[in-house]
Amino acid sequence: MVQGSDFEEFYQNTRHRLVTMLYALNGNLADAQDAAQEAYARAWQRWSKVSGYDDPEAWVRTVARRIQVNRWRKLRNGLTAYRRHGPQPAVDPPSENTTALVTALRQLPTGQREAIVLHHLLDLPVAAVATQLGVPANTVKARLARGRRTLAHLVGAELTEESTHA
Repeated sequence: MVQGSDFEEFYQNTRHRLVTMLYALNGNLADAQDAAQEAYARAWQRWSKVSGYDDPEAWVRTVARRIQVNRWRKLRNGLTAYRRHGPQPAVDPPSENTTALVTALRQLPTGQREAIVLHHLLDLPVAAVATQLGVPANTVKARLARGRRTLAHLVGAELTEESTHA
């Protein structure tokens, strides 16, 4: 029997029991199906080893149960943090200037937009932008200059001589 069809047969013969068990344990069918799916995906990745176990289904059940427990733990820890720190403070809506800038940035070619965001919003030096984008520093400088000119036109601002140099 081919390995893929062997796994498919295993899956077909065990999936209902696994999902039923997980559903009975946590009371949420969608979570049970998600945990089962992830457990079967892990079993598939290791099928050459898992299929040799005395009880591969027990391995999948254990993995699925651990996945469920880890999800509960994350939810519980998130709830604990929420209770401890309270809700995030309300965030003001973006200003008109921010909205105009984001709208203008979206109209730039990707390379220019990346260079401008990394250099001006993250304050990365040109060399670091070049390294991150995998391009020469002069390419970054050219993208910055073109991007600034286009942005100035799009937002109706005048460029100063200082802002045209990288």
